[in-house]
Amino acid sequence: MDREVHQLMEMGATEAQARAAIRRYKDVMQAAERFFDGEFANIEETDGDVSMEPATPVALITPSRTPRTATPDEDGDSEENNDVDMDDNEDEVDDYVDYDSDYEHKARTVVEADPYAGIFFSKDRREEVIEVEEEPETAFMPETNEQLKLMTQGQWMRGCPEGGEQGFLFGLYNELSSGDCPCPQACGHKVQRSKSDFFAIFPEFLLYVQHLRRVVKRTCPSCKVDFCFACGEPINATSNRDPSSSGDDTLFHCSNLQGVILGMGLAMLESTFAEQRQQPSEESSQKTKTNKRRKTDLHSSSSTPKGDDDDDDSYYMSLPVGKKSKGGIGYAGEVKEDTSGQLEAQTAQRLKDEKIGTILSQIREYLPSLRREGGARTSDYMVHPTALAHLRRRFNYLCTTLLRNDSLSDMSDRSVLYFELFEWLETISNHEALASMMAMPIMVVASVKSVAPKKVAKGKAPIRERTIIYEGSAGPRELLEAIVIQAQAAIKGLEGIKTPDPEVVEMTEEQKRMTSSVKGKERESTPSLSDENQKLLSFCRRILATASAIDRSLRETKGDAFVDRLHAALPKISSEPFDHSSITIGTTDEARKKSYVNWATQVRFEYCDLTVPREEDKKGAIEESMPHYKFYFNSEARMLSSSDIPKRSLAIAKELAVLTTNLPVAWDSSVFLRVDEDRVDIIKALIIGPEGTPYQDGCFLFDIFLGPAYNQSPPSVKYMTTNGGKYRFNPNLYADGKVCLSLLGTWSGPGWVSGKSTLLQVLISIQSMILCEEPYLNEPGWGNDGGTPQSRQYSANVRRMVVKTAMLGNLRNPPEPFGDVIRTHYRLKSQVIIAQLDRWLTMDDGKSTVGDSFSTRHDAGGSSNGFKKDVEEMQQLLRQLQEGTFKVDK
Repeated sequence: MDREVHQLMEMGATEAQARAAIRRYKDVMQAAERFFDGEFANIEETDGDVSMEPATPVALITPSRTPRTATPDEDGDSEENNDVDMDDNEDEVDDYVDYDSDYEHKARTVVEADPYAGIFFSKDRREEVIEVEEEPETAFMPETNEQLKLMTQGQWMRGCPEGGEQGFLFGLYNELSSGDCPCPQACGHKVQRSKSDFFAIFPEFLLYVQHLRRVVKRTCPSCKVDFCFACGEPINATSNRDPSSSGDDTLFHCSNLQGVILGMGLAMLESTFAEQRQQPSEESSQKTKTNKRRKTDLHSSSSTPKGDDDDDDSYYMSLPVGKKSKGGIGYAGEVKEDTSGQLEAQTAQRLKDEKIGTILSQIREYLPSLRREGGARTSDYMVHPTALAHLRRRFNYLCTTLLRNDSLSDMSDRSVLYFELFEWLETISNHEALASMMAMPIMVVASVKSVAPKKVAKGKAPIRERTIIYEGSAGPRELLEAIVIQAQAAIKGLEGIKTPDPEVVEMTEEQKRMTSSVKGKERESTPSLSDENQKLLSFCRRILATASAIDRSLRETKGDAFVDRLHAALPKISSEPFDHSSITIGTTDEARKKSYVNWATQVRFEYCDLTVPREEDKKGAIEESMPHYKFYFNSEARMLSSSDIPKRSLAIAKELAVLTTNLPVAWDSSVFLRVDEDRVDIIKALIIGPEGTPYQDGCFLFDIFLGPAYNQSPPSVKYMTTNGGKYRFNPNLYADGKVCLSLLGTWSGPGWVSGKSTLLQVLISIQSMILCEEPYLNEPGWGNDGGTPQSRQYSANVRRMVVKTAMLGNLRNPPEPFGDVIRTHYRLKSQVIIAQLDRWLTMDDGKSTVGDSFSTRHDAGGSSNGFKKDVEEMQQLLRQLQEGTFKVDK
């Protein structure tokens, strides 16, 4: 009993609290759980051994608990009353390593209709974890000739909720940090274990491995038997395989070693990665440089946690509401962006990536793998439960951060790190005991709050606690799929412009011989990809190969049903027409918003045919081989039909990669893109007017062409929602379609930066800075006129134009290819838009609609300006969309 009491005292309990807990619960792990619940908080040190009822336990909002594993005794056997016997379950690896965390016990006692419910659990799942912050001990380590900190139990168990994971971690930590390891021959010889044996935090992982090689293999002085200091079992020297293939086999002797090596290694990796991200970098200065691109972040809710787990999409989703633009857009004068220091930053980032990649490679050697060079080791078959726990809680921190990168170009530049990450994902998917992790949502920090310090024995350092809420987010395979979509788009861009296939004409035998004789020369003269293009292409192909290898391994280890279930939840960019009618309107505000965002996310980016159907002559032959496009820049596009410009192809490939998964989507406002399936430089964009602006819920169409000098110069952008060239919706949007934006070079100010600026920046600048709350302020010299009668009059006039053209006109005669998008947008938001139009009608000043407000700013009008008629007609169409009676004009 004294040993158990000592263990509880090490966790912060007083002697009286420890004795009371052990006396009541017998099992030290169950006693520890109840102690941390606060059940014995009212027992003071002076109470001694007085028996008393413990305090009412503090209720914790935690997931369903599972039976805990008892702490093994000195001989490695569990207590008599253990809920789980680790020795008995050693041969039942799948029972505890392929587990579904907090739902494990239910899965064993209740027949579930869904065999994968514990793996594909909802991303809405939340876990509350109380993490203990203790003052670490130190110990002198000869490998470094200095005092090193020892990992505390709180650090070892960080991020794991109460239940199976925490129980296994507690058991391994307790077994390897205290007690004796007896000789397996029972000759009486014992070796005392201490925390410094397995839990010293070395500055480098290889130093830790070197230390383990020194302490793990022990020889009994009495019977001369070699045994493992981690599990106490004999080490058979004759079973060692080729050491050159995977190092000293001693470290692969048992699952205990595997668990502690992976745990300590991943903890060192996580610490190094976190330190790198906290170091001062160019990110602070880049905030100003990328302000145009990320302007929408300014109005994100302060109550939303900002952590590494945030979805990249949320970065763009909040739109400027209630804020006034004081300087318009692009009127800051001849301001130049500071691009100095970029080379130094790239060099620094490369060194960081090489360091993390090296650590990953070193740790991967000890990752369970049945395909290990030289043959699988003992620990490869007997996977310790803590291995999966550490992978889910520590490796996933790095995994989710790297896979959420929205720049394929940046990932390609950092290939030394990403290639190693891909190796990890493939290795994990190859092992049946670990493969489930690829489908499990990653638990990420949502909020952190401090808990009152626990009472500790006199003379001990206070123990601080934090309550951390973890929420589910996309799993590793789902995150990888987003990169796969980017890679596929980039490959499509690198393929260049596809020219129409020439008419097939039967050749004579002589022509065939001539063709064969010059075929080799033609091949030699065919221009090859540039080094930079080839680098990106190779990286993209590696991404696709990794995803394919993972799916293939998952089918082998988990079965087709598992993979099919996984694929059903992956993001997709389908070439097949989307069934917009399948999207239902929710019954609550929250359900409506969720339905809208899910729909918009699926259809925000698509490839389609933007060509004009070619006419046939009297004989039925096609008149021209070169197609025309439903596109403002048709002439420019046709001129480049057979051009091959490597730099341009590379820029377009990078652009498409970003756009496929990063277009802003939200209930408040979204951006939809359609790209020609053969000419990826021909693009159409539809921007939904942001909430809280005169443009709210209007549909605004733009034609975009990535010209011959792209990305050395900005894209060509034309605004198309002008009511036939009659309406100027904004000081920056002219009736002739001109988009006035310094980023496009159409006004002075911070302009396009070759190689760095993107089309995504242009789209978000239009969405959040041109389609703003007070468009009147975008005119030069009027930036301080916010809230004036002139500004209110201008906004009222814009609202009238929006209803007539951007709403009613686009719903009646939707521009191709956005007909389904526009109708579904208005159907899903019909209820709120009807109410919005009623508000706009009461706000109207009764003046006549003026196509260009600046030409007749003081024009007076009457009450019959036609606005009420437009509103009523729009509301009628919205109700028809709700009822399903809306008829599409053919």
